[in-house]
Amino acid sequence: MATIILVIHLMIAAALVGVVLLQRSEGGALGIGGGGGGGGGGFLTGRGTANLLTRTTAGLALAFFITSLTLTILANQRTNAPSVLDRANQTAPAGSTSGSTPGDAPATGRGGILDKLQGTGGPQVPDSR
Repeated sequence: MATIILVIHLMIAAALVGVVLLQRSEGGALGIGGGGGGGGGGFLTGRGTANLLTRTTAGLALAFFITSLTLTILANQRTNAPSVLDRANQTAPAGSTSGSTPGDAPATGRGGILDKLQGTGGPQVPDSR
């Protein structure tokens, strides 16, 4: 169910980008829609095209909003499992400092990343404490 809504959501997003790029800019910066680059007897007049694109943009934006909310609701209902960070804190070794702030040093001098690296057979640095 979520996969189908996600595919629809992506198609709506692509269509929304396309419709927004087709619209005539006020300043004419893109140059796509400005300059009167066609004859007066076209399929749609300038005002009719603007109204059609505005309504299409509004409809696609509403559909995008609805599918976004639906995907959020489905994602929250699907899983009640703890987050990856919660699982990492539960399975961390006793000497680990995974729950501390990045600036904290371990109180015992064991379990830090430098202590683990020193145990790999590299040069030993004397403890200056």
